[in-house]
Parts: sequence; structure tokens; C-alpha cells
Amino acid sequence: MNASAGSIDERPVSDGRDEIASRLASVRERIGGAARRAGREPEDVVLVAVCKGVDPGLVAAAVSSGAMDLGENRAQELTAKMAALAAVSPGPRWHFVGSLQRNKVRAVTGRVALIHSVGSTALGRAIAARAAGLKLVQDVLLEVNVSGETSKHGLSPAETQGVLEALSSEPALQVRGLMTIAPPAPPAEARAAFRGLRDLRDRLRETSPGVSLDDLSMGMSSDFEEAIEEGSTIVRIGTAMFGARKR
Repeated sequence: MNASAGSIDERPVSDGRDEIASRLASVRERIGGAARRAGREPEDVVLVAVCKGVDPGLVAAAVSSGAMDLGENRAQELTAKMAALAAVSPGPRWHFVGSLQRNKVRAVTGRVALIHSVGSTALGRAIAARAAGLKLVQDVLLEVNVSGETSKHGLSPAETQGVLEALSSEPALQVRGLMTIAPPAPPAEARAAFRGLRDLRDRLRETSPGVSLDDLSMGMSSDFEEAIEEGSTIVRIGTAMFGARKR
């Protein structure tokens, strides 16, 4: 790749598996470096390759290159991608990382390993009801709008404990942790958002006995190294893996 270390190559992938493998290796190297700077192991961080708008053939190439966790933003595209990659072996683990509307809960619950974007008690209970009907437990994260941006979904930090307590009584739902999206800002501001989510998690552990909240999903292509240094356990990488895509 022509991009220097630490930068993002936004060119769409053009030549298939070899280029995907190169981009994946570069991202993993950067994840490892950030983890070691934070006194952690690279294996402590899960890389979710976000494949919104990406051709299924390129997504299959990413899986063949070792990207075993895939993220989708939209329920309809998740369904189509899962069908397109049904023959890929070993099969990937799917994550739903976009805003989830209650009328799409049936299309997602029970089909993904982790839903990253529960931003209300009502949504959490709708997921729990669907999961109970399927006789399974759905793992989720609570989405928190740490930066307070009006354009972003998610709970305010002050709301999070109440929602966590309300959903803790749902036997078909497991709240594994928290998720946030940092503002498109200089690294110091992104880092502050990540630190805010980590600190919120630590406070919730103190005030809610029995709550572990082991996972922090934070960090995307432009800021995942800062996120890892601040404690992220899951990073959601799209552009650095597949190049810029149309929204």
C-alpha cells in the first residue's frame, strides 16, 4: 500500500484478495502496536470488519484472509450479505453496528453474535422478547452518546445506569458492555470521548453489583489506535479495510 503507517488509504479496493489481505495485515499491525502501548495483548482487541456497501466477493476475500468478525449497519443488507456468504467456511461472526429500529428487530435478533446499538429500554426489551421467542440469549451493547452530539443516537451517560438496570432483569438479553462513536475531531477530542466511556463503565461497575460490562466497542478507521489505548476491546473498521464507500 502507498499509505504511510498510521494513515488511512481511502481508495476502494480494486484488485481483490491480495489487496484485502494487505490492508487487513496493516490494520492488525496497528492494533497490535496500540495494544502493546497500553500494556495489553493484541488478542485482547476484536477487529470487526464493517462491510456496509462492500461487494460480497470482497467481503468473502476478507474472511478468507482472516477477518472472522463482520459488521453491518442495515438489517436488509445484513440479510443479503449473510445469504451471499452462506457457503463461506468457516463462517464469519456477524455484528450489527448500525442504528436498529424496532421494526427491524426480528431481522437481526438471533442472527448476529452481538448488537452494538441498544439506545433505549424499549429497544432492549423488544430484542429480549424476540430472543425469548427464539429460546436464546442475545448479547448486546448499550450505545452511549458520550460527546453529546445532537446528530448521534444513543443514551446520555446519565441515562445509562437506569437502562442497564431495567434490562438486567431480561433473561433473554445479556448486556456485555458499552459502545460509542467519537466526534469527527482531532485525536485528543476523540480520546476524551473514549476515556469518558471507559470511566462510565468503571462507575457502573461500582454502582451496579454483579455487572461486568467487559466490552467497550469504540474506535473506527480514523481513531481506533486512540480507542485501544483508552481501553477498547472491539474496533469497527470499514474504510481502512475496504476503502471509502458511498453512503
